Amino acid sequence: MTFVRSKHWLLEEMTLEDVRNLQPQVAVLPMGATEPHNLHLPYGTDTLEAWHLADRCCEAACQLGAKLVQLPAIPYGTETNMRQFPLAMNLQPSTVHLILRDLVQSLEGAGIQKLLIFNSHGGNEFKPMLRELYGQTSVHIFLCNWFQMVKDAASKICQHAEDHAGELETSVIMAFRPDLVRLRSDGSLQADDGQTRPLRFQALQQGWVGLSRPWHLLTTNSGSGNPHLASASKGEALTQVVVDRIASFLADLSQSPLDASFPFA
Repeated sequence: MTFVRSKHWLLEEMTLEDVRNLQPQVAVLPMGATEPHNLHLPYGTDTLEAWHLADRCCEAACQLGAKLVQLPAIPYGTETNMRQFPLAMNLQPSTVHLILRDLVQSLEGAGIQKLLIFNSHGGNEFKPMLRELYGQTSVHIFLCNWFQMVKDAASKICQHAEDHAGELETSVIMAFRPDLVRLRSDGSLQADDGQTRPLRFQALQQGWVGLSRPWHLLTTNSGSGNPHLASASKGEALTQVVVDRIASFLADLSQSPLDASFPFA
């Protein structure tokens, strides 16, 4: 039997000959994390979301003529505010920066000068890293925090569109990996309601002042947001929003010349 590889954008499935023949113009780097997500979703939730959503975007972009490569997902991120939960696997922000720097150098050496970081973990703060790398590399780095990018659509698709292991994330995992969603014997989610402890100060409540939230104080079981109205159909609807917004960007990015004014018109 001859195996026909269909996902020709996945670097982990490509050979050296594949890469040489493709000559990709854009790299997509899915960034995830390893951390608890309430009692019903796996520790790999962020990484699974990053990989599957990037995969769908890359597939659609390739159909639009993009020449790109999806890099293997990075399954670790910054977890300092989750440190009281077991096996929340932390990389300090400075370590994440070094990993990104080294990967960018590898892309530059391969002649790929356009990179999209496809981030699925709120603890990964990439903007300062992009500012520091600017001018140090010929690679143009773009950033998509997909969970922020879909907030407008999520508020219409989901009744509770909170940020961690809630209806939004649970729906996406139900769409891609329903086998990993834990259910009770009655078919309901094996999860609490994702209630969070209120903040003491008005300035924090209104967002005038920020902080790095200690999640063992903020939550009961690491979940922030009620997941119980999640569904696979909502996950598919959210996925389509991501694909509609990112695939065309990747195709345009692939085909855009690197002239003196790039990325400006």
